[in-house]
Amino acid sequence: MVTVSYHRYFEKQVRKIKNEEFKQRIKIQIQKIIEDPEVGKPMRFGRKGTRELYISPFRLSYLYEREQDRIVLLSFYHKDEQ
Repeated sequence: MVTVSYHRYFEKQVRKIKNEEFKQRIKIQIQKIIEDPEVGKPMRFGRKGTRELYISPFRLSYLYEREQDRIVLLSFYHKDEQ
């Protein structure tokens, strides 16, 4: 069973979201990550080892540690702030 944890930066960003419909979209994407941790696009260079999932127009960045079977949700940011 995959263990999911949240970085405090991620929690802070999600708490700021007021739109309940958008929060539901985030929950659906997190569920997809839990079901298949390698669903996100693997990042390169400075962010190597992390993955991203697109939630228009935002990105959800996470880390999948295969050895420990753990997912850490790192951040949630706008595509243009990358």
